[in-house]
Amino acid sequence: MDIKDRIKLLMEHEQMTSAAFAEQIGVAQATISHTLGDRNKYPSTDFIMKLHDRFSYISLDWLLTGKGNMVDSKNDTTNVNPEYNYSLFKDEKTEIPHNPLFATENRKEIESGCYTSTIQQPVIQNIEYKNIVEKKITEIRIFFDDNTYQIFKPEK
Repeated sequence: MDIKDRIKLLMEHEQMTSAAFAEQIGVAQATISHTLGDRNKYPSTDFIMKLHDRFSYISLDWLLTGKGNMVDSKNDTTNVNPEYNYSLFKDEKTEIPHNPLFATENRKEIESGCYTSTIQQPVIQNIEYKNIVEKKITEIRIFFDDNTYQIFKPEK
């Protein structure tokens, strides 16, 4: 397994498309395609460092050499403060801890009341077509840098 395969495994682990993965690490989507394509043998150091900065729990040793575990035991996210270790999508069993910063009384949002919909009339535009009289060139003057000019008149 080479580094490209390990990057693909990381993308699968994060359940990300190449576009989402590129956005997460701050590179263009073409960079992901180029890195994972057949032309390149190894990704750039800048790419690897951006990837490791964003996904710091991934073992750099595993990413570069394939040795060890994918998740670095020193940076394992399961050791995060349990107060902030909860799912983004709350289910009935998960209880989000009380944090005074997020208390209802500290919010700036104000309920606006009942929403009423008003139907707006469409804007009607009248397009007026005017007949334009065809114009013909009567003469062309070309001025030269020596303060002379030449007149050209079309043949009739």
